[in-house]
Amino acid sequence: MGRPREVRVRVPGSSANLGPGFDSLGLALGLYDSVEVSVAAEGVAVEVAGEGAGRVPCDEAHLVVRAMRAAWDVVGDAPPGIRMRCRNAIPHSRGLGSSAAAAVAGATAAVVLAGRDVELERDTILQVAAGMEGHADNAAASLLGGFVIAWDNGGNTSPRFNAVRLETHPGIHPVALVAGIESLTSTTRGLLPERVPLADAAFTGSRTALSVLAFTQRPELLLPATEDRLHQNYRRPAYPGSADLVDTLRERGIPAAISGAGPTVLALTGNGDLPPDLELNGFTALALPVDAAGASVEIG
Repeated sequence: MGRPREVRVRVPGSSANLGPGFDSLGLALGLYDSVEVSVAAEGVAVEVAGEGAGRVPCDEAHLVVRAMRAAWDVVGDAPPGIRMRCRNAIPHSRGLGSSAAAAVAGATAAVVLAGRDVELERDTILQVAAGMEGHADNAAASLLGGFVIAWDNGGNTSPRFNAVRLETHPGIHPVALVAGIESLTSTTRGLLPERVPLADAAFTGSRTALSVLAFTQRPELLLPATEDRLHQNYRRPAYPGSADLVDTLRERGIPAAISGAGPTVLALTGNGDLPPDLELNGFTALALPVDAAGASVEIG
């Protein structure tokens, strides 16, 4: 393909871990950021509207720009300059994959502007985006859509990051309970122990395996499938209100887990409804479909 001078990339947010699947399970959600990038004679200009406006850098330090640079380091053919407009709907620092979505958007835009076929360069995009994150669960979900299983082969094996996409059962209707507070992954990871009891590791491993069946074929198993003993309890001090909400939902029979590193809570309902008397002080409920398409591209 030729080298286009303008591209628009639309990327869904995501929820990772989904309870037991720490750094390995992800689900794409119908909440989107869009990025329009055009080739310029020189320099970098960035406009941001929506989430992050006035808070994120509008120069080379912008995450989408950094992802583009990282992708061009791989595929080459960087343009002399770029102009970029971001329209963001994914909340920042809430556990809905905003940084992974930005990295996927940037790497995808760079591949297109270099004249490469996105379908043939999906692994390049995944390596760049997951490399910036340090794990592939959110990035794979935003890139591929649907329910994903991701794994890391380690730094000395190529490709390092891998993922497979599976079809999500149509009876699953997620509701994101978006917290009014923010949380940093770096902070919540610092609460995790170096070692966990063998019984907890075995329990969580069994639930992760069960999750694959529950999300794809047997949603009635989601309540036990989203149980976790590996990370959520250790992170409770960072967002006790979110942890309490997970407990309340589960006590009422609704599969729920901390979304990614939190503090958003993901409820996996059968119809998109929550109990009308559920107390949601400090949370905003967003019924979000599972995004089945992943990152999409329009060439100008």
